[in-house]
Amino acid sequence: MTPLGKKIRQLRADKAVSQKKMASDLNISPAYLSALEHGHRGQPTWALVQKMISYFNLIWDDAEEIELLARGSRPKITLDTSGLSPEAVIMANQLGGNIRRLTPDHIAGITRILNKIPKK
Repeated sequence: MTPLGKKIRQLRADKAVSQKKMASDLNISPAYLSALEHGHRGQPTWALVQKMISYFNLIWDDAEEIELLARGSRPKITLDTSGLSPEAVIMANQLGGNIRRLTPDHIAGITRILNKIPKK
C-alpha cells in the first residue's frame, strides 16, 4: 500500500464511503481505485488528485498532504545511475536488492540521511 492509498482508505472510512461509490463519483473504475489504494497503480494524475481533494472537501494543509502523498506514492521507480560514480551505482543496486528486508529502523535511518540532503 502506498502512503496515498493508506490516506484515501482512511478518508473513505471516516466518511463511510465505499470504494464503489467513490469510484463512481470520481468517474473512475472501482478496480482502478482499489489498485491505487493497494499500490498496484502508479502515481495518479494531477487532475485526479484534485478531484480527490474536492471529493473530501479538503483545504489548506490537508489538501497539501494529499498532493505530497501522491507525489511520493510511486510503487515502481526506476533509477538512472548513468554517469554516476561506481560507488553510487553499487549503493543503488544494494538498496534495490535489499529494500524488502529493511526494518522500520533501517528505513527511518536512511530517511534521516536523505532528508539532510539539500533540495535543489
